[in-house]
Amino acid sequence: MKPFSRRLTTVAVAGVLAVLTSAGTAEISQAQTVAPSGEFNRFTPSTLRVDPESTAAAAPSVGTLSVPGEGFPSGTFREAPAAFDNVTNGFDPQGPAFDTIDEDTVVPLRSFNDNRFIFEEFETVGDGLGPTFNAQGCRECHQNIVTGGASQVAEHRTGRIELTQFVESVGGSLIQSRSTHPDIFENVPFEDSVGTLRVSTNTLGAGFIEAVANSTLLAIRDRQPASIRGTALEVAVLEANNAPRIGRFGWKSQHASLESFAADAYLNEMGITTPVLPNENTSLGRNVGFGTPYDPVPDPEDDGEDVVAFANFMRATKAPPRGAINSTVRAGESLFNSVGCVGCHVSTLITAAPGTRINGGAIRVRNAIGNKIFHPYSDFLLHDIGTGDGIPVQPGAAFASTAPQIRTAPLWALRTRNRLMHDGLSFTKQEAIARHAGQATAARTAYDALSTTQKNQVLMFLDSL
Repeated sequence: MKPFSRRLTTVAVAGVLAVLTSAGTAEISQAQTVAPSGEFNRFTPSTLRVDPESTAAAAPSVGTLSVPGEGFPSGTFREAPAAFDNVTNGFDPQGPAFDTIDEDTVVPLRSFNDNRFIFEEFETVGDGLGPTFNAQGCRECHQNIVTGGASQVAEHRTGRIELTQFVESVGGSLIQSRSTHPDIFENVPFEDSVGTLRVSTNTLGAGFIEAVANSTLLAIRDRQPASIRGTALEVAVLEANNAPRIGRFGWKSQHASLESFAADAYLNEMGITTPVLPNENTSLGRNVGFGTPYDPVPDPEDDGEDVVAFANFMRATKAPPRGAINSTVRAGESLFNSVGCVGCHVSTLITAAPGTRINGGAIRVRNAIGNKIFHPYSDFLLHDIGTGDGIPVQPGAAFASTAPQIRTAPLWALRTRNRLMHDGLSFTKQEAIARHAGQATAARTAYDALSTTQKNQVLMFLDSL
């Protein structure tokens, strides 16, 4: 919502919007990352080197902690708080009672509850909604059990193949499913032969994902066997002058920071422009922005404060909690690991130390987030498991290899979802497992060889996540 519609606030945000620090002494990334496209666009990372974001000698082994000699002394890490309770993880104070906050009393960036209110509120045309859009608020796509959870809402992307290369639909691959006027509603062009759905992702515990150092993700990648090795994407941190960082958010790991993720969603899902993404979307290539009859609000439609509020809300959420754990669940987890699922669905990660600069130097890791152990069951890398949607991270030959790849789906909170895989078109865990091919073939084959009792143990384990 436009800031002028709220009362003024004196809350300082300098710490959140810290200037980009020099990367001149950063180490050279060892990841075999996808190179930036020769054709620069707003999501193309700069040519700076990727900051490892870690002063440790090495990152822990895949799925392990406190490895002797690797710079992670025991006792320095704590479990991340986990619960479905709409209570802050400590990143921000809880703030005034949520049911006492309204449009006149909300103070952006003051507290978890203030930022949750902003995350939940509906946008209107007067705020800049549309003209083409998918939702009126973050909560429409990210609410399940509590605000921030994954939902059944899916976005629609299309394009076509020309000379073996993917070409986006007119105006971009994202086809918005709603509009503020019938004359500008986006219908899929007949020529678009490639299409997919991508379901909304969980954002609970996202602050811990954001605080994982680049070096940790690269170490996981480097230690994976060649047959299942993932791709670590270098993507642009929009709020840090497009500084490169290893992507981790979105089904293509297309964002590395929660502010970039939120700004992208504000524009592409709600149609609201901000300083980092100031240009309005088109309607199948047709200008429908300010100056046309369809958009009465000049750009940028929000001054960026809402984007920080969205990001800080996600940063302050607790991780999804585990369900009941018994001997059957433990046996199932052991089988899950032994058949090879854990190679990509990495159970345990750690965050960078408090004070570590991340996101191209834009922010420092706060005490509530730093040195935390959490259990997402993902490596946040891209893999080809035979279910890719055929749409690359960006158009062009440089990113063509990402077309069949999808980010490893984090399995935490799996028991709260019944539309699985990136497209939401698998409705049972058995269906989802059966779809695994490509780099996941060996793991699926090993699972298929289990006895019925053993398979049921694995499924019970998955039901505990």
